[in-house]
Amino acid sequence: MRSKMDQEFVAFLLVCLTAGAGYGQRLGSRLTARANSGQIWHGSRLNAGAGEIWPDSRLTVGGDCDFCSESSSILLLLLFSRVVKSSPSELARPHNLASIASSCLDIILFDSMLENSNVRKDGFQMSANVVEIMRLKAGVVTEDSKKFDGDGLEMKHYEETMERDVHRAIDLVGLDGIGLGLISHHQRLGKMFDIWCLHIPVMDRTPFEDLVLLVEKTVKAENSRSPSRPIYLVGESIGACLALAVAARNPDFDLMLILANPATSLSRSALQPLIPFLEAMPEQLHTGLPYILGCVTGDPLRMLMPSAKKELPLEQVIGEATQNVADILPSLSVLADILPRESFMWKLQMLKSASSFANSRVHAVKAETLILASGRDQLFPSKDEAERLYRALPTCQIRNFNDSGHTLLLEDGLDLASIIKAAGFYRRTRNLDYVGDFMLPTPFEFKQMYESFRWIDVAASPVMLSTLESGEIVRSLSGIPVEGPVLLVGYHMLLGLELGPLVSRFLSEKNILLRGIAHPMMFGKIWERLLLDPSGFDIFRVMGSVPVSGANFFKLLSKKSHVLLYPGGVREALHRKGEEYKLFWPLQSEFVRMAARFGAKIVPFGVVGEDDLFDMVLDYDDLMKIPYFKAQIDELNDGRVRRLRTDINGEVAQEDLHFPGIFPKAPGRFYFLFGKPIDTKVRKEELRDRDKAHELYLQIKSEVEGNISYLKEKREKDPFRSLTSRLLYQATQGSDSEIPIFEL
Repeated sequence: MRSKMDQEFVAFLLVCLTAGAGYGQRLGSRLTARANSGQIWHGSRLNAGAGEIWPDSRLTVGGDCDFCSESSSILLLLLFSRVVKSSPSELARPHNLASIASSCLDIILFDSMLENSNVRKDGFQMSANVVEIMRLKAGVVTEDSKKFDGDGLEMKHYEETMERDVHRAIDLVGLDGIGLGLISHHQRLGKMFDIWCLHIPVMDRTPFEDLVLLVEKTVKAENSRSPSRPIYLVGESIGACLALAVAARNPDFDLMLILANPATSLSRSALQPLIPFLEAMPEQLHTGLPYILGCVTGDPLRMLMPSAKKELPLEQVIGEATQNVADILPSLSVLADILPRESFMWKLQMLKSASSFANSRVHAVKAETLILASGRDQLFPSKDEAERLYRALPTCQIRNFNDSGHTLLLEDGLDLASIIKAAGFYRRTRNLDYVGDFMLPTPFEFKQMYESFRWIDVAASPVMLSTLESGEIVRSLSGIPVEGPVLLVGYHMLLGLELGPLVSRFLSEKNILLRGIAHPMMFGKIWERLLLDPSGFDIFRVMGSVPVSGANFFKLLSKKSHVLLYPGGVREALHRKGEEYKLFWPLQSEFVRMAARFGAKIVPFGVVGEDDLFDMVLDYDDLMKIPYFKAQIDELNDGRVRRLRTDINGEVAQEDLHFPGIFPKAPGRFYFLFGKPIDTKVRKEELRDRDKAHELYLQIKSEVEGNISYLKEKREKDPFRSLTSRLLYQATQGSDSEIPIFEL
């Protein structure tokens, strides 16, 4: 019997199959040796892919362990930096060992500090203080019979990577043997899903069709237990073919496919003409193959320079890169042991059969699909293949990674959990609930959002003013109520330029996440294909924006959220020339009575500064007179995205989406003023009356206009309104000093 909490989590079947090569690219700098196949280690909790050490849960155990040079079944040894107290010969440098056990054993990662080591003929022996971490337990779905000379297939459950109250089955399948492509993502994915992995030993010879049946068996079992919840299949390379095959054979199941550089493009790949050559390659030349594949499947520079993104000193960046080079070269030779010639040839045959099998059934796939395509994939034409699959699949999205190589999921800086959230691809039930399925942004995601809009902070130096209960205006957000529900209602500047500084300042100063009520275009899967960058609106979804609807507004207020609302909508954000700071609000209230129902505090606010940043050169009226732009606007507004306010007339109903022509100017400054909060709780009964609610609506609109007028007048007296004056001030007072404003 499953708990109620358990029923709220989505089944997540991760299918992470690769061609079996290239995994040394991300983890190559940590590949150093092979261990005896019988060794099982424990260690401190860590994220193996990223090499991050998590110092919690320090349960210390001890033991003596032997490492031998002779082993055929061990898959990888991962090296982590740690101070060594004493070590001889080749071990005399800081390091930490994390072992992935042999193909027939449970996977256990460990982190040990070497106390002493003794080199022997057959390897070395060491005593270690070891700290236990997550144990990756074997699952319940197992094939009893062995396949040819392999150790058979089994489902492994990554139970300890999950939150404590999550026990939902999730499957990971990997031809590399353990689903290594997603090992660096387990920590984050474990907060969203329950992860499983199909364990395929290196010497296994299971045909592709049998792999499909095994995964399908698990999918059917999971679907029968929870038919109302989706099952996620994540496939990389060959794994994408497996995911497509399972989806094609089960069109009635609620499956969500995430495909990274799918191998369905084999016939057009750089590998296709090389297959006859590789099949004829003598055994003596096979040992050099991992060096070639290592460069083809990944981007060595992206792997060698992970510290460049950490803003470390130049000397440290160069030092880490040099050490990585020294570690990678010997480690690639280990791939030759992991992939002996016989296994490699089998995987090539598997690649051909997988591609053919999946392509012949793509037409039958009904599942929602998210394709991750690398722009620098040397193995497959992944970006072109993504476009082909987009046209062939009924519901498909694409996210491009222009600087990434074939082993996309192994590269630094890529967070699969964030990508799933950003694409609006995460749901717990059959229908996506933008409020119920939302997960709070992580510090990493907040940093990404801030970096996206940092140029506005630098160029416009936003000023935030708020009004206390006493009516005093202060330079801070002190006047904003901390307890929700709170409704912030204000003016929408051109192109929504105020959104980045507004959301980031509320998070950094008040630890408040603003949930924006946004236009449906930001969530339209079809409309995003018309953008230059399909991920253009992803950051807004990550930060909690929801499509405008009465139901979503109701849910946010019921959760006591801080809701951001722009009654002027698209018409205000895409205004014409000379319409700066003019409100385009509907004649009738659309939010007051709903806010009063929950006793929400309403905060009217104004913002100015768009005319200090850009000049509008071509507005909507100008663009419609030019045939080329008129055709573009007509295509953007052909009805594929739901239109709002179709039942009203006037300016506010003119919501044609377009991109106005703007020209930058010497930056001025942004100014925000949040008015005194209006408490609807004390007027709850009174505001049930439509006339009373309309009076309050007009009062709020008047206060927003008053705030705008106040800021426009005051900014004329700001000695630091221009960028030049601000730069001079910071040059003399320090770059971190707060720049003064006009007298309040």
